[in-house]
Amino acid sequence: MIKKILIANRGEIAIRVMRTCREMGIKSVAVFSEADRNSMHVRYADEAYCIGPAPSNESYLVIDNIIEVAKRCHADAIHPGYGFLSENAVFADRCEQEGIIFIGPSSHAINTMGDKITARKKMLGAGVPVVPGTSEPIKDIDKAIKVIKEIGLPVMVKASAGGGGKGMRLIHEESEIEPGIKAAQSEAMAAFGNDAVYIEKYINSPHHIEFQILADNHGNCIHLFERECSVQRRHQKVVEETPSPIMTPEVRKEMGAHAVAAAKAVNYASAGTIEFIVDDDLNYYFLEMNTRLQVEHPITEWVVGVDLVKEQINIANNLPLRYKQEDLKQNGHAIEVRIYAEDPDNNFMPSPGKVMHISEPLGPGIRHDGYVYAGYTIPMYYDPMISKLITWAPTREEAVEKMKSTLKDYKITGIKTSIPFLYRVMNARPFVEGRYNTHFIQDNQEALEPDHNVRQEIKDLAAITAFVDYLAKLESGKKNAPSANGNSISNWKAYGRKKSITRL
Repeated sequence: MIKKILIANRGEIAIRVMRTCREMGIKSVAVFSEADRNSMHVRYADEAYCIGPAPSNESYLVIDNIIEVAKRCHADAIHPGYGFLSENAVFADRCEQEGIIFIGPSSHAINTMGDKITARKKMLGAGVPVVPGTSEPIKDIDKAIKVIKEIGLPVMVKASAGGGGKGMRLIHEESEIEPGIKAAQSEAMAAFGNDAVYIEKYINSPHHIEFQILADNHGNCIHLFERECSVQRRHQKVVEETPSPIMTPEVRKEMGAHAVAAAKAVNYASAGTIEFIVDDDLNYYFLEMNTRLQVEHPITEWVVGVDLVKEQINIANNLPLRYKQEDLKQNGHAIEVRIYAEDPDNNFMPSPGKVMHISEPLGPGIRHDGYVYAGYTIPMYYDPMISKLITWAPTREEAVEKMKSTLKDYKITGIKTSIPFLYRVMNARPFVEGRYNTHFIQDNQEALEPDHNVRQEIKDLAAITAFVDYLAKLESGKKNAPSANGNSISNWKAYGRKKSITRL
């Protein structure tokens, strides 16, 4: 049985995995770059080891360094989290060669589902609906034009080894085909070292819906229902919720069965996600599989009541699943927003720097997965996501209202964050009414823009407050001066008076 796990990641996901390790009585090992020496995940772990300089390609992506630490500290297993090496088949293979358990699927499953063209072929063989398109890499432009004419414009050109919106081009006109394919190939080569691209029919008004699955080494596979992930910016998810506001019980059951069939087609074992593209008529098509834990997994945990990290560890321990499909149901509604160190009023420019103050929201139905603290300096080398905020309530309407109030309570100073933007998303009518798709942000730009008049009022109030605070300090300084008998006024009283003046 696993007694010590090295978490080959950083930030909030490393802490998230470590929390489950503590609950299970398993020792946790952190690895960190020189830039992350003061990161919370280093403090939280039972052991911590530096694995290299700040750039991830010299630390978190160096397989040899991570394996060396795992062997030195006698870790039984490695949990990759998400990002970095989590979907790297070479890393999974190396762990097996070194006698270290990789808490994730086999390298075969990672390779098969990581290559989009191979995955499409597998899904076709398993009877899972796929978007009309090609099943071979595009090498001949004339042949590509012929295929596109058969499919019909618009189409998407996608990198076979892609992800995160890289190596993708939307083509509306025939004149865009050749430059679009070449641009996608070039970007794919730069991002993934592989310029293979393929063509898919573009689905108008698409919804991005994914199904969480769990599968063990004994042939058991279940799904834990869907997550709606259609609020996206530049193909990156911003807000997720479950259940999906567009889903029906009948379609949910059918899609869930296809998600399980997709996982079984590659003998999958661990936690994973089958992603679908869905149109307004609820026709759905396989999009891709993420062979790892997802950023948005907490909303599924809350609604279904299953600790996905614990199940990953149990599966890695070769235990059979503890749940059958009929044991699971959705309870209430959960929403997750991703908090980024970005300036939403300045084209979402990264905002690394020192966190001066942070007040995490608390209360029933609120979960906060984060890693920053007052005094911590956010490095510029990594993804700008600093936390995830999750709310749960019996109904969707209540969950949305709870998220609004929770975002108001979440205070971070010293850096810019996406909190104001997310608050505007929660107030946008299409989101409130559950009528949105992946075009939500571009279709609601005016509603998502900051109210500059309100911002000016806030600035004016801040200036007034600062001036009143200055006067209060002057008064406090005078009254705290020693009196004729050598006594001074209590600092607590002075503080109370200052706060009273500030509230006026």
